Amino acid sequence: MKSETITREDISGSIAEKIGIPHNHGKRVLDQLLEIMIKALMRDGELKLTSFGSFVILHKDERVGRNPKTGQDVMITPRKSVSFRASDKLRHKIAKS
Repeated sequence: MKSETITREDISGSIAEKIGIPHNHGKRVLDQLLEIMIKALMRDGELKLTSFGSFVILHKDERVGRNPKTGQDVMITPRKSVSFRASDKLRHKIAKS
């Protein structure tokens, strides 16, 4: 199976085509949508999109890691990361395809 990355350009072009607006307006729609999603995720710590999935901010504590080249122990600083969990509906659609 060939893997192909879908870019922001592809998505904004598809938005513009589907709703019949100029391409540069489609880009602005996508940018605004992503900005709304990012702000909601940062504000609430999670973002749920019905029938698609959930994004959650994870807080990772400081921990000891190992440099694979040298084998030396290194402290990994605390950080935040984002996790995505697909909804059951999305998983079923993918399983059927």
